Amino acid sequence: MNPTILLTTTPSSPHPTPLLFTPFLTTSAPLRLSSAPLRRYRYKISPIRSSSVNTAEVFGEKRELTGVQSLVDAVSPPIRIAGSAIVFAAAVAAGYGLGARFGGSRNAGLGGAVVVGAAGAGAAYALNSCVPQVAAANLHNYVVGCDDPGAVKKEDVEAIANKYGVSKQDEAFSAELCDIYCRFVSAVLPPGNEDLKGNEVETIIQFKNSLGIDDPDAAAMHMEIGRRLFRERLETGSREADIEQRRAFQKLIYVSNLVFGEASGFLLPWKRVFKVTDSQVEVAVRDNAQRLYAFKLESISQDIDVNQLVSLREAQILYRLSDELAEDMFREHTRKLVEQNISSALSVLKSRSREVHRVIEELDKILSFNSLLISLKSHPNASSFARGVGPVSLIDGEYHGDRKIDELKLLYKTYITDALAGGRLEENKLAALNQIKNIFGLGRREAESIALEVTSQVYRRRLQQAVSSGDLTASDSKAAYLQNLCEELHFDPEKAVEIHEEIYRRKLQRLVADKGELSDEDVKTLEQIQIMFCIPKQTVEAAHADICGSLFEKVVKEAIASGVDGYDAEIKKAVRKAAFGLRLTREVAMSIASKAVRKIFISYIQRARAAGSRTASAKELKKMIAFNSLVVTELISDIKGESTDTSPEEEPTKEEEQQQTEDDEEWESLQSLRKVKPSKNTMGKPGQKEITLKDDLPDRDRADLYKTYLLFCLTGEVTRIPFGAQITTKKDDSEYVNLSQLGGILGLDDKEIVEVHRSLAEQAFRQEAEVILADGQLTKARIEQLNELQKNVGLPPQYAQKIIKNITSSKLSAALETAAGRGRLSIKEIRELKENGVDVDNMISGSLRENLFKKTVDDIFSSGTGDFDEEEVFEKIPKDLNISETKARGVVLELAKSRLSNSLLQAVALLRQRNHKGVVNSLNDLLACDKAVPSTPMSWEVPEELADLFLVYMKSDPDAEKLARVQYLLNISDSTAEALRAMKDRGLPNEAAKEDFVF
Repeated sequence: MNPTILLTTTPSSPHPTPLLFTPFLTTSAPLRLSSAPLRRYRYKISPIRSSSVNTAEVFGEKRELTGVQSLVDAVSPPIRIAGSAIVFAAAVAAGYGLGARFGGSRNAGLGGAVVVGAAGAGAAYALNSCVPQVAAANLHNYVVGCDDPGAVKKEDVEAIANKYGVSKQDEAFSAELCDIYCRFVSAVLPPGNEDLKGNEVETIIQFKNSLGIDDPDAAAMHMEIGRRLFRERLETGSREADIEQRRAFQKLIYVSNLVFGEASGFLLPWKRVFKVTDSQVEVAVRDNAQRLYAFKLESISQDIDVNQLVSLREAQILYRLSDELAEDMFREHTRKLVEQNISSALSVLKSRSREVHRVIEELDKILSFNSLLISLKSHPNASSFARGVGPVSLIDGEYHGDRKIDELKLLYKTYITDALAGGRLEENKLAALNQIKNIFGLGRREAESIALEVTSQVYRRRLQQAVSSGDLTASDSKAAYLQNLCEELHFDPEKAVEIHEEIYRRKLQRLVADKGELSDEDVKTLEQIQIMFCIPKQTVEAAHADICGSLFEKVVKEAIASGVDGYDAEIKKAVRKAAFGLRLTREVAMSIASKAVRKIFISYIQRARAAGSRTASAKELKKMIAFNSLVVTELISDIKGESTDTSPEEEPTKEEEQQQTEDDEEWESLQSLRKVKPSKNTMGKPGQKEITLKDDLPDRDRADLYKTYLLFCLTGEVTRIPFGAQITTKKDDSEYVNLSQLGGILGLDDKEIVEVHRSLAEQAFRQEAEVILADGQLTKARIEQLNELQKNVGLPPQYAQKIIKNITSSKLSAALETAAGRGRLSIKEIRELKENGVDVDNMISGSLRENLFKKTVDDIFSSGTGDFDEEEVFEKIPKDLNISETKARGVVLELAKSRLSNSLLQAVALLRQRNHKGVVNSLNDLLACDKAVPSTPMSWEVPEELADLFLVYMKSDPDAEKLARVQYLLNISDSTAEALRAMKDRGLPNEAAKEDFVF
């Protein structure tokens, strides 16, 4: 851009002339207003800080007038004009006289008049031409002479112009006006590193109106100032200076737009002259408006009133600040005011003095300010207030985020502690706490956690006072007293119940820790606490199970750890003392003992599974059985306070006797079960069955463990010797006693035990039976062999028969599958198998049965009889083969359609081969297909062959119905049929001779 571009005035001037580039703006080519060049001044303008300034610093010193200018200044315009006329007339007269005198003629006089008159006119012109400079100088001296630029009056400026007879459009006078205005604007605008004060626009507008300068001329000066700032920015060499000039340029744009208002769009061509974009102009306006509005907000305190809010709104509109930015800035200002209170409160709270009342005062200031803003938001004239009036929030501020949340929680805790200092929480304090929570941005859970912590302490203190004073004991309704206490403190009753439980548990724990057991006096004390605090019975039982149960569990673990040989009288005494001295219920004590015992059982089970052989696994299980008999059984007896020498006998009821009878029958069915069956003579000292592993192990695992020991009982102990041999030691029936106890430890009921024994016997019987019945044939010798095997294994006959039937059925099924697949199985054989009780449907797959049906139907259509029984084909055969009638009917229809044409082709072929019997059979097959699917008369390329077919069939003496249907199907007319019958009646030709045909 060329910084020396000249601006022109608006068309309001009748004679547009170039505007003056003032020396202040450092133009490269100053304008000349007259023949005398203007002097260029170099000076520095000091910004105007107040209304009272030294105008000489802004506009320079007063100007001195020359001799002619002084003369012009001393003479009024009328006298100057009259004097100019007199001088001109005198000069003409003198010239005429001199010319006439020296020339001696009238023409010489006229020439002299012209010459001398021209000189007088030049003198008069010279006198009048300096009038604008004199007017401009007087205007300059007038402005400089004013102590305050605001004292400049428009009337005085117009008087100066009128005094010298000049107008504002005069070149020199207009240039002086522009120079004065430009100097003033440059002085008013603060430097680049300073912010606007807010009065610049009003000051400039007032001075512009006082000068009476036109808006186009004033706008041109604003643009010229912009050129000067732009040049300075180009000439600067540092980043800081560049930023400073850019800020100064932004302030010029902002102030200029406000000075000229809506006309700034065409009076101030920023974008065209300086190549700036709309967004850059908007940024300049926005940033400066924000600075001005921020300066305005500095006067706002927590005592804000309606007038201040209205003034802020007016300032926002004046500064052209958007509602969104104004709202954000107002909220930010209110947040900072609140943050000051928070900082003060925290500094007091963290100091050594910890003057809580000062902290509360600061928080009360926050609450008052927040309440004031809330009330102002609902004011009837709220629409005329500054934007952003509403509740205070700390979001995006100094105390927003996790880094400062702990400090805010500390303040919240301090306030609620002070609110509860009197032992109750008033409603107004509750509302204040809710406001503080919202201002601080605390979550519901965070606030409730802090309130619960403080309120719990106060509640405990109130409880202690109520108990020590006897008020709680003397009250008629303890529950009502406690409920009233919770309401006064706004305390959650459920949390109060938890505190009551904690008090009870602590008392119980202290009593048990002192003595290791509970005396009658201790129990009475605990009952009083339970009644006083309305503690439910189940809560008390849970506390006893937890606290007393932990001590009892320790005793039980010590007893179990003593092992089979260490469970002596001293341990028995300790167990009995713990079981009854800790006042545990039998259910709780048994539950604790069961948990500890089952852990030991599981460890035995794990070692048994990890063993390398069946014998090693059985030995580990045997150790578990011994542990159960010698330790666990004694432990349970001591917990119950019973003796293990004799066991109480109860008479069974009728239902139990009936069930026992059924169980006896079941137990007697297997030889191994009879040995395991409980017996008074073989059992000896019984083992406990109350603590089992039924819920700790899956059913299959329990059955496998029992099966492992059962195999050990059946096979005996196997000992390996060198050279790969092994010795089996036969065990006596005493191992079955351990097996019975193992079933009790594993939690197996009678049905599960019977199932294990039966499955093992069935497995052994099945292995041998499959060898015997390898071919699936069951002979008499094999039956005797299987009976002997059944007795040796000890399997009941009914189960043995079931296994035998399954084996034979599977063998037969394989045979039937093979026969059906190879087509060697007929429907007749299927019916015979079903009559003998063979489940053909399960032995032969569905696809094979469908193939068998197709083969059967195809045989019917190719039998040569011509018979077709619909009931047989569509109902009986599908039923025997377990095929749906719909599917069977579809198969029949499909086969019949394909066989119709094939039968005719086959008959013609046999006719040509002179195979008359084959022809008759093929035509009968055609009739059978026709019965399944009634057909229309058939056509053939050689009709004579159809007649020959009919003749051959007629000679076979068929039924009249069949013959008529063949005539219809072969499309033989009645006349042709009669002729053929006549041929038949003449008799058949000799078989050895060649047959003669009709056609």
